[in-house]
Amino acid sequence: MTEDEPPARDARADGGDAGDGDRTDVEAGEDVERTDVDAGEMPSWSESAASRIVTASAKERVFISVAAFVASVLVGSVLVYVSGFLVDCPGGGFLGSCYNPFLVYYYLFVDPFIGGFNVALVMKESVLLLFTGLSVAVAFRAGLFNIGSQGQLVLGALATALALIFVAPYAPGGVLGSLVLVPFALFVGAAVGGLYGAIPGALKAYADANEVITTIMLNFVATNLVFFLISAYFQDPESGSVQTVAIPEAARLRPIVPFFEGAQFSVVALALGLGLVGGTFYVLANTAFGFDLRTSGLQAAAADYAGVDSNKLVVSSMTLSGALAGVGGAVYVMMVMARYRTGIPSLGFDGITVSILAGNNPLGVAPAALLFGVMKAGSLSIDFSLGVPKQLVGVLRGLVILFVAMPEFFRMLARYTPYGPDVDRAVATDGGDDDG
Repeated sequence: MTEDEPPARDARADGGDAGDGDRTDVEAGEDVERTDVDAGEMPSWSESAASRIVTASAKERVFISVAAFVASVLVGSVLVYVSGFLVDCPGGGFLGSCYNPFLVYYYLFVDPFIGGFNVALVMKESVLLLFTGLSVAVAFRAGLFNIGSQGQLVLGALATALALIFVAPYAPGGVLGSLVLVPFALFVGAAVGGLYGAIPGALKAYADANEVITTIMLNFVATNLVFFLISAYFQDPESGSVQTVAIPEAARLRPIVPFFEGAQFSVVALALGLGLVGGTFYVLANTAFGFDLRTSGLQAAAADYAGVDSNKLVVSSMTLSGALAGVGGAVYVMMVMARYRTGIPSLGFDGITVSILAGNNPLGVAPAALLFGVMKAGSLSIDFSLGVPKQLVGVLRGLVILFVAMPEFFRMLARYTPYGPDVDRAVATDGGDDDG
């Protein structure tokens, strides 16, 4: 840049338009190709396909997801029907096969919504996955892969249980106690999960450590540390299991709605999860922090040119991601177990699948978590009512996830082709996705 040239505009001040998308680093003087097709050149099929996949609108993504879901059901139905010929059953079953695909999918997707207990089971699984799905989605949007949500959830859950047990003698009872203890527990879970998430973030930012490796290893650290702490210092003396004593009654999240009475589900937890979905979407779509986070995830060079402190952003993103997972741990303790007990399900790893199904969009996490919760509840119904092996049911669930996630896989794959980065750069300089 010469002295006679005007200074470059701040990318954040005018909606992120840094040079109309034809340069990614003006200060470094690095020229890059324009995303527009040069005159006289026709784009190849792979270029136009990659562009359509990466820049697909929200409606197109929904249509692709629905079509992929239907395709997975069709393929799974054929697989179920053929598998029925490999076992013996009285009466010949369905058209000679022992397994009826229509009944299998009925119990997988319809039966979970019949009866209060089934619906509560679906909602319990879905609510827990809201938090871990959001946790992974936030990291993804920043260009980071947080596989450590499980460890952050585990430590957040233990910290929540211990904090509630410690303050129990000083806390009031009844509704007043709930109004004090529940927010306190959520804050503790978020703080501990966030601090644990900041560790791999700091290692990534200041030591260039791969966050995939560090978060995986920190999962093992968290799990074994929690087991040691409980068995050595905090174990319930009246129980033979590795668990703490029960948390106060006022801190437990109850069903409230009579329809769900007796189930491990709370409408308050659902409202909290949906509130975080909306809040996370708003932060990513309408705040400077969210814009910086999305821009950094799409094109790090554009974020650097816009003046974003990349190191600070990495730590902040991983801290927020860990805090959301820690809130999930707090909800698990207050809603499901009423104490901390080792052997928490792999909610953090399932959250990775939920985030991918949602296209890493916070608003998409809710339906993706619901789909996952329905399939988990339906799997139990199939095994109990039809006698279909749980391994085959697991294959059907895997097919649904695989087919629905494939469009997102191709979108991510396009980023590493000669065409994907140009498309991403155009999105970044236009201010990001229209869907947040």
